[in-house]
Amino acid sequence: MAKVEIKAPIVDEIKGYVEKAQSVVLVDYRGLTVEEDTALRKALREAGVVYKVYKNTYMNRAFEGTVYADLAKHLEGPSAVAFGIDDAVAPARIIAEVAKKAPKLEFKGGVVEGTYYDAKGLEVVATIPSRDTLISRLLGSMQSPVTNLARVLKQIAEKNGEAA
Repeated sequence: MAKVEIKAPIVDEIKGYVEKAQSVVLVDYRGLTVEEDTALRKALREAGVVYKVYKNTYMNRAFEGTVYADLAKHLEGPSAVAFGIDDAVAPARIIAEVAKKAPKLEFKGGVVEGTYYDAKGLEVVATIPSRDTLISRLLGSMQSPVTNLARVLKQIAEKNGEAA
């Protein structure tokens, strides 16, 4: 009886993150140094990503019946979970970046915006720029033709002014 009472709040906590998350990424953190783990946690926290270590049985119970149920097959051995609340690709992108300096950090699997990805798939997802970067690129590409048109019109006006 007591064990169930202890587990319930933890499973509920995970379910709370699951409900808000745009993505969930599982990693194997075995072999990370304290410095590497601290750097990872700091980078994830700064990006608004929730990163936790839970027992696999708790995560499995919280993922049941959700789009994250496919992650159950990766819940063996030490597992840490990153919940992307605001930016769906932030967990994968940051973990991949940190893994360049900490090769023991490995993707297990993840679900990004309802789609399951294995470790290789997450490496591809990690290359997607952030939403803000994509928006700024879009605005830049929209602004460029207008700027060029204004430049050409100014040159025409100056040329016509000289002719008069």
